[in-house]
Amino acid sequence: MNPDLFKLQPYPFEQLSQLFSDISPNPDRSAISLSIGEPRHAPPAFVLAQLAANLDKLSNYPLTRGIAPLRQAIAHWLQRRFGLEKVDAETQVLPVNGTREALFAFAQIVVSRGPTATVLSPNPFYQIYEGAALLAGAQPQFINCTAANNFLPDFDSVTEAQWQQCQLLYLCSPGNPTGAVIPLDKLQRLIALAREYDFVIASDECYSELYFDEGHPPPGLLQACELIGRGDYRNCVVFHSLSKRSNLPGLRSGFVAGDAGLLKNFLRYRTYHGCAMPLHHQLASVAAWGDEKHVVENRRLYTVKFAAVLDILDGHLPVLRPEGGFYLWPETPIPDTEFARQLYAREHLTVLPGRFLARTANGINPGENRLRIALVAALDQCTEAAHRIVRVLEMG
Repeated sequence: MNPDLFKLQPYPFEQLSQLFSDISPNPDRSAISLSIGEPRHAPPAFVLAQLAANLDKLSNYPLTRGIAPLRQAIAHWLQRRFGLEKVDAETQVLPVNGTREALFAFAQIVVSRGPTATVLSPNPFYQIYEGAALLAGAQPQFINCTAANNFLPDFDSVTEAQWQQCQLLYLCSPGNPTGAVIPLDKLQRLIALAREYDFVIASDECYSELYFDEGHPPPGLLQACELIGRGDYRNCVVFHSLSKRSNLPGLRSGFVAGDAGLLKNFLRYRTYHGCAMPLHHQLASVAAWGDEKHVVENRRLYTVKFAAVLDILDGHLPVLRPEGGFYLWPETPIPDTEFARQLYAREHLTVLPGRFLARTANGINPGENRLRIALVAALDQCTEAAHRIVRVLEMG
């Protein structure tokens, strides 16, 4: 048995189940779950139609590198969205079965095992980053994201020795769970560090299409590369998905793009890994990447929900609207685990304690005394959840 397997910590939702194991929630309240980041807006009808129209393709084995029309649709989307001059669909784009799988697998081809191999990631973080590092034979190290640093990773806290040992840096912008967006100048500084110390940047941009200002979408890593004349995207890859952008989490469709050399090796790994996207999923994905109207409408729905929920919570709970994503990241008046227990017991409302999404680093757990609240449910459920939170606060 691979001994690294036993280094994996329980997933946040396992911890949540254990936290609630001795509680019977209030039977007078209907269950509302805002703990899981699963989009629940309606998926685009035209994508579902394309999916259904191509079910006959189930009789064909798909290629790991994907069909050319999908790679071209992705390349064109990247160029439109981030103002990129050129993305080579043949060498700089690789479709994947959702970014969760790809974010994990990518570490397996980048990391060279050894006692000093290090993978850096934000803290709090998407737990796949930690698991990927451990099973690749590296030591995960965490960069705290706190209110004092506008919930961005405190890159100034990383020592020279840590940069020297770093083989892979995970980024997440907008952040999960904080919603913080890494600005272009910070991305460009990281690109320079990656070149200086020869590590790879894997930028998880799965929430990039959920934001509130139509005139100022979050910047991306490849955009930052091109603006400083690094159109080869060396040492840099980005991960995008249709799950959040297009409300298609069950389609398991995303892509990796960037450094052609890295993607060549990633394709080699994936060919053995056996993870080709089904052809009818690929054809549906072509349709999704080619349309922006449904994405704009998706953002509108989230904007309405955030405004309504924040209006109810105003004056009761310290919380700000994030720059992007669909999570709230409020402070709690008591320990986050206890507040989550009270919400579940008294109001049958499920949210995720922040400490489950972070690790202790530099003497603190930056998720302690915060909650991750996913505003993924319908508007009426989200506003009802906000009223329930206020009731628990007023009960003390």
